[in-house]
Amino acid sequence: MTYDFDKLVDRTGSGDIKHEALMPRWGRSDLLPLWVADMDWETPAFITDALRKRLDHSLFGYTVEPEDFWPSVIDWVRDHHGWSIDRDWLSFVPGIVRGIGIAINVFCDKDDAVVIQPPVYHPFRLTTEGNGRQLVKNPLIEKPDGGYEMDFDNLTTVVEDFNAQGRGKVRLFLLSNPHNPAGICWDKPTLTRLAEFCKEHGIIVISDEIHCDLALWGIRHIPFATVSKAAAECSITFMAPTKTFNIAGLMSSFSIIPNEDIRNRFCSWLQVNELNEPTLFAPIATIAAFRNGEEWRRQMLRYVEGNIEFLTEFLAEHIPQIRAVRPQASFLVWLA
Repeated sequence: MTYDFDKLVDRTGSGDIKHEALMPRWGRSDLLPLWVADMDWETPAFITDALRKRLDHSLFGYTVEPEDFWPSVIDWVRDHHGWSIDRDWLSFVPGIVRGIGIAINVFCDKDDAVVIQPPVYHPFRLTTEGNGRQLVKNPLIEKPDGGYEMDFDNLTTVVEDFNAQGRGKVRLFLLSNPHNPAGICWDKPTLTRLAEFCKEHGIIVISDEIHCDLALWGIRHIPFATVSKAAAECSITFMAPTKTFNIAGLMSSFSIIPNEDIRNRFCSWLQVNELNEPTLFAPIATIAAFRNGEEWRRQMLRYVEGNIEFLTEFLAEHIPQIRAVRPQASFLVWLA
């Protein structure tokens, strides 16, 4: 099947934050809403059809997870990322930013700190500070080609300096993988080195991998927890179908935690607060996406690649003062 990515969709009246928050927040409705990371393509029909089928049974009481929910996740992660995960490692989480906030509250006391690597997705900072925890910044190093790399020398300095103050400790490292912005698919040597550092310093890595299924031009995404035993033992990985299949409003995300102690601490908090139970439609959409979405995903990525090529060429010709950093993953483009 050939999918139509040229169809224009009028989102007026749909309640999308991208457009309907413009007037309340900035007093104008004529702005380009480039501040929200969702697509303007329709959610693919195989997802809509699955939701519609459930809607035909017009009773929406308490429900259990569909039988194929976790098998569909396990199969997708194995087939796309070469990672064989156990069912026991998995839990539903009600959104990745919420998951980060939960991890901050579970693993950090008030004087403890969280490492972020700017430029990075701004809720990493907002969630840490909003929960009253300390922030330790390890800025990425900008390379001549406009890309970025991790600064391990500075990471050692800022972590050890904070720990030496004698109040709290650095407990968490928020990893954006692929990195948002700039769309960096971190390579194995970088992730392995990060795992060794964090394991040595008693730091848990929270790996936000929501863009993992959007790797471009044949580039491979590497899940952080797969690079070494140390990485598996010191990490919580968050993934979701929501960015890839444009279903962020359905709020379907999950955690993967190989380490039993970390898993018990995190998932116990989820369970006692009943946040480990998905809403009715989240598993239905996830199963439909992971069981039927591969061809749509492939065609979508090729279209995104064409858009990035167009943008790069357009800027070079018409606005040479602005340069598009070519992403390795995602439909987001960082302009420098």
